[in-house]
Amino acid sequence: MPAARSFSRLPGFRDFAPADLALRSHVFDTWRRVARGYGFTEYDGPPLEPLGLYVEKSGEEIVEQLYAFTDKGGRQVALRPEMTPTLARMLAGRSRGMPKPIRWFSIPQLFRYERSQRGRLREHFQLNVDIVGEAGVAADAEVLAVAIDAVRGLGLGEEDFVARVNDRRLVTAVLSAAGAPGGAHAGCLAVIDKADRAGPERTRAGLGALGLPARTVGIMAEILADGSRDHLAHLFRGTAPVTDALRSLDEHRSILDSMGLGAYLRFDFKVVRGLAYYTGIVFELFDRAGELRAICGGGRYDRLLELVGGEPLPATGFGMGDVVLGELLRDRGLVPDASPSCDYYVIWVGPDQRPAGLETGRRLRAAGHSVMYSLKSQGVGKQLRAAGRAGARRALIIGPDEAAAAAATVRDMRTGSQETRPLQSLLDGEIPSCATGGKP
Repeated sequence: MPAARSFSRLPGFRDFAPADLALRSHVFDTWRRVARGYGFTEYDGPPLEPLGLYVEKSGEEIVEQLYAFTDKGGRQVALRPEMTPTLARMLAGRSRGMPKPIRWFSIPQLFRYERSQRGRLREHFQLNVDIVGEAGVAADAEVLAVAIDAVRGLGLGEEDFVARVNDRRLVTAVLSAAGAPGGAHAGCLAVIDKADRAGPERTRAGLGALGLPARTVGIMAEILADGSRDHLAHLFRGTAPVTDALRSLDEHRSILDSMGLGAYLRFDFKVVRGLAYYTGIVFELFDRAGELRAICGGGRYDRLLELVGGEPLPATGFGMGDVVLGELLRDRGLVPDASPSCDYYVIWVGPDQRPAGLETGRRLRAAGHSVMYSLKSQGVGKQLRAAGRAGARRALIIGPDEAAAAAATVRDMRTGSQETRPLQSLLDGEIPSCATGGKP
């Protein structure tokens, strides 16, 4: 006999046993309900894409983070690490004939070859929501509203999470006004993006290492220590690019205030999103306690479609992963009950009633009910215990008299009460009262 082999799950990947799949389905159902409630239409794309699609967007360094390989046709390909490039590729060939704005969403499975840790795995599912073809602030507010409601719909409230909002144009305007040369802006954005994790001293050192003037480093350190909207407005009063960007953020907040979502917003100058393709308002959702990674991130990206050969269309959107969200739902006790259940458990007293029981099960299923029964011969007591383990709401007991009368004794598994009913009444949707007591 060959030795038994054990195959472990690959690191960073998940199995979805029924309880885990119940949570995933609950999240997906909520995401779809919210996105469709805002008028978005679902799409999907292939899990395997040309490697160049991601290199064009993020640079050669992205390759080390991907499941990338040469396929049997000699093509350089990668399992998709994100959905926005696929969206851009799809719209590049068809957007010219589509009415604008385009409102699409998807729930793809994504893959990244990274070190696994809490809140980050090598695969995850993600809600992607995008508005393409609308440059106004209302589109930025709309996608953030979807993101907030996609989390609220799962039972989380303003005491549980916050949306941290900024504008890349504001950061660029502040850097210029503070004396940072244009060539240093990308490096400054990278330092600002890590400021919360790095702390004040390392952040100051990082800015200094970029060759910025000491005065500029001092101004930026002051802003990162107190980057409130009012502080920026005071510090750069009269600087048109800064005041224009602040005005855009004010309009953004005003819209979300009118939607009843303003309590979820917090301006945060350190939120810049690490990806270079963002061009305007950006945001991230975090748990209020700050114990987890970002729940969601997104913003405006007005030039991405051009990179893959499409028409120059403004766009804004976000991605929300299921891993961090699942952690937060577990922490808050908001995981749905995944206990087994069914509407009816059919029990036959003897083998002669088995055909009637199977026919009853078939007809009840055809009427839209979930039905179970024993797959082997058992006494009525064992079948009732099996009905309890299956989470049946009612047991239908069919003995010789019931079979002859096309009826069943219906037992309420919660109360133990029971009554004999014609089977047709169950098929017609009449709910048994189970008013009489007794044992079969």
